[in-house]
Amino acid sequence: MKKIIVMCAVLLTAASTVLAAQQLSLKDVTGGTLRAETMVAVEPLQDGESYAQISSDGKQIVKYSFKTGKQTGVIFDAQTARGPKVEKVDGYVMSPDGQRLLIQTQTKSIYRHSFTATYYIYSVQNNKLEPLSDGGPQQTPVWSPDGNQVAFVRDNNIYLVKLLYNNAESQVTKDGKVNEIINGLPDWVNEEEFSFNSAMVFTADSKQIVWVRYDESRVKQYSMQLFKGSKPEREEYATYPGFYTYKYPKAGEDNSKVSLLSYDIKSHQTRTIQLPLDADGYIPRIKATSDPTKIAVFTLNRHQDVLRVFMANPMSTLCQQIIEDKVDKYVNENVFANLDITDKHLVLTSERDGYNHIYLYTLNGQLVRSVGDMEKPGTRLGGTAHTIVNAVYGYDELTGDIYFAAQNEGPTEQKIYVSHKDGKTECITDVNGWNSAVFSSNFKYFVNTWSDINNPAVYTLCSNNGKKLATLIDNKELKQKYDSYDMGTKEFFIMTTPDTKLVGYMVKPKNFNPQKKYPVIMFQYGGPGSQQVKNTWNIGMSGQGALMEQYLCQQGYICVCVDNRGTGGRGAEFEKCTYLRLGELEARDQVEAALWLGQQSYVDKDHIAIWGWSYGGWNTLMSMSEGRPVFCCGIAIAPPTSWRFYDTVYTERFMRTPKENASGYDEVNPIARASKLHGALLLCHGLADDNVHYQNTAEYVEALVQADKDFRQLVYTNRNHGISGGNTRNHLFRQCVNFFNENLK
Repeated sequence: MKKIIVMCAVLLTAASTVLAAQQLSLKDVTGGTLRAETMVAVEPLQDGESYAQISSDGKQIVKYSFKTGKQTGVIFDAQTARGPKVEKVDGYVMSPDGQRLLIQTQTKSIYRHSFTATYYIYSVQNNKLEPLSDGGPQQTPVWSPDGNQVAFVRDNNIYLVKLLYNNAESQVTKDGKVNEIINGLPDWVNEEEFSFNSAMVFTADSKQIVWVRYDESRVKQYSMQLFKGSKPEREEYATYPGFYTYKYPKAGEDNSKVSLLSYDIKSHQTRTIQLPLDADGYIPRIKATSDPTKIAVFTLNRHQDVLRVFMANPMSTLCQQIIEDKVDKYVNENVFANLDITDKHLVLTSERDGYNHIYLYTLNGQLVRSVGDMEKPGTRLGGTAHTIVNAVYGYDELTGDIYFAAQNEGPTEQKIYVSHKDGKTECITDVNGWNSAVFSSNFKYFVNTWSDINNPAVYTLCSNNGKKLATLIDNKELKQKYDSYDMGTKEFFIMTTPDTKLVGYMVKPKNFNPQKKYPVIMFQYGGPGSQQVKNTWNIGMSGQGALMEQYLCQQGYICVCVDNRGTGGRGAEFEKCTYLRLGELEARDQVEAALWLGQQSYVDKDHIAIWGWSYGGWNTLMSMSEGRPVFCCGIAIAPPTSWRFYDTVYTERFMRTPKENASGYDEVNPIARASKLHGALLLCHGLADDNVHYQNTAEYVEALVQADKDFRQLVYTNRNHGISGGNTRNHLFRQCVNFFNENLK
């Protein structure tokens, strides 16, 4: 009898060990235990049949067939290349003829898109590396179209290297100065809010360089205090802290003055191009064309509701306007990410008819055709009967086909489409979920990335009619590993408020009991044009199949996300209704969502929490102080608390200036609503956040103190907007979970 009892005990122990192994740990969430295999930096090659990728160890640049996905060669091998030794390839820039590469190493990040690196010129034929420059790290090197010259930026000045003259280096500009003049690179706010890091091109004949010059001398400075810290350690601040000071224009304040210049390489003459631009206007992009007398220049007024396209002649300095797009309220910033210029055409997107559609022009600005709503829309989840274009992959000059990604079956689904010259549009990815693509240079093939809410990314090679040629990555092992844990169910839902219909998703615990009442944690972001509720694997606070939400479900919570008014995927009217009063309708919708949840039989309406990061932090604070006490607690991570503290480009796009819209700035913000805060609050912020300054939390904390409101605060030393590095993210999320457990259970 004793033997049997002991044996049972052993079996029970073994069974409990198996069960325990199926529970997620917080380090599984933050440490990448269930991270998907991905394909990054797929670079289509000029032959139209191949693409290149950096090997996983960073030692090679490998060539693959677009038809089979098989390796067909090695373009660069750090171990066999002659010349200076490269430890790791961080990136590369291929010359137009494919005969040379710029090998990027020793990369050091600056802001979101900018970095310095050491570049080497690699000759494919000679298998030889040479330094691009011996004068220090470089930024944003650009090949001339003939492949014989490289322009780059160092210390805010442009330099030119001529390969046919023993890599002779000359300095194009000499007025560059930190925190005053920048040549060929955007300043902080243009980089951050227009999503680019280079403002410099060659003309088509390789004879001139054209660039944007930023004079930020009148832009006010912001200083962040830095300490010794750890991971990384800053020894120079071991005893006395230091400061990082940079130019950051806050809403209503002076921006950089921008101008357009050209440099004639043969005569060494610099010219200022006569661009018709408001004194406070923007140049979000410049693009070379196939005509050496035409550089496409894209401008915005400060209100960002008029986009103009000019063709600038670098020699005569004259500009001709070819397109003007006036849009209600503001131009969506995604237009600049989706520009495509071919030998004879220019592709733009616009919301001029209320939905983001494609417009094809000649290089003289004549409208050829538009690509809008499709004839047979699919089933919609909380959507409208309209197509919304999210990405343009290119225009094929030979066939007249335009390839793009769009939401045509409601806000949760994205597929890949081709619009033919005759106006007929076809879907070339048939499976529901979220699809994105990288096309070959001749548009014969594409790599499709697909996932849905229950399946991690699958990468397939396809022909341009959608036929699958090969599966490159299927993440089956990850899916099996993910399913071996006690994961809950994920489902979409639609809810109706007094004002609108909202789309959301819900994650329920594995052994969900509809007779039980669960506490709920609502995650959201909610900012203009954003989307969290999508039929894709990468949803939730930490992505990875809503892994953070699954972890919280194992702690006994239901997790919910609802996209409020102001978010994307449903057209301009839904997105832009928050104009001039950011946070008001968004918070109202989150409160309505909480009230709706409280009416569900399985929800404990007295224990509903809300949290979010960045705009989601702002939305958390606005929702907790909306006036209706529906949230028992909330967590705001790196939150803006007044749009007076945020940058010009983003803030004024949606709010105009404080002088024009004082009530929108001063009445609708968490600081003004501090006395209305309801529920336990945890505030988290990095002291070195160059994006949403710690000033936001500091001023809000003072407002809470004076309003006699209790709160908790976490401050992270030397951390930026991402609050990561070393054990930081694990620590942050553990504090968040502990806070939820204290207040919701």
